[in-house]
Amino acid sequence: MPETPTPIDANELAAIVRRALAEDVGRGDVTSQWTLPPGLLGSGVFLCKAPGILAGMAVACEVLAQVSADVRLDAVRSDGDPIAPGERFAAVTGPMADILTAERTALNFMQRMSGIATATRRYVNAVAGTRAGILDTRKTAPGLRLLDKWAMRLGGGQNHRLRLDDMVLIKDNHIAAAGGITAAVERVRAQNAPGLPIEVEVKTWAELEEAVALRPDRIMLDNMTPDQMRRAVEWVSDRVPLEASGGIDLGTVRAVAETGVDYISVGALTHSVTALDISLEVSQPISRLIDIH
Repeated sequence: MPETPTPIDANELAAIVRRALAEDVGRGDVTSQWTLPPGLLGSGVFLCKAPGILAGMAVACEVLAQVSADVRLDAVRSDGDPIAPGERFAAVTGPMADILTAERTALNFMQRMSGIATATRRYVNAVAGTRAGILDTRKTAPGLRLLDKWAMRLGGGQNHRLRLDDMVLIKDNHIAAAGGITAAVERVRAQNAPGLPIEVEVKTWAELEEAVALRPDRIMLDNMTPDQMRRAVEWVSDRVPLEASGGIDLGTVRAVAETGVDYISVGALTHSVTALDISLEVSQPISRLIDIH
């Protein structure tokens, strides 16, 4: 199944950051320009205020680099590392006005990505010892999908399709419009010259039987109970990989994983992100300085 590149293409990352800075800075950071003496140098530390998984450091580096060629970063933690409350995991030095201009954009990326990575790690830990992999969905922030899916992988999850053109996912509305599962799959196979993976969503036992007979690359069990999933796993018997989806949360994911499904997709990992509490505070730099450019 398709996976998001990690790290993402440098040009894509630069474009995402460029748009974010244009949105936030506009014609210039007038507060920093007008309150600080010209040429003032300073430093600050990135501080974690809640336990979690760090994500977005590479994006923050790109933010700083685009704001100023004179800002330098010192990091003692990397993307994917656990961080603890009170931990100063990175520092910046350089022109203070540039540091303050970059602050909010850098933090927005880091807080969101770290929130996704942290939530994902909780789900991954909850299903440890089972065969189930944790998947994301396309329920991402518009324009930030590459970063959302990157963060998800940093938390230990796996990516579902990135876009509509990299796999076929035949859902209930497609089935209804096409006149049934068989009709939909046959139409796809007649046109699928690229050989894209095909997944079919099913809601009932009759739909499951119909889908299995067609042998797609994966079947999604939508909003089924754990008992229904367990029965489906036993009957399918590894003929087709099975994905569980629909309303699964941290309190239920273990029970779903124990049914024996191969994958569990969780939209809340990206559509209902709780940002990790990270701040930038003026302080002295830590450890050795690393040029980020």
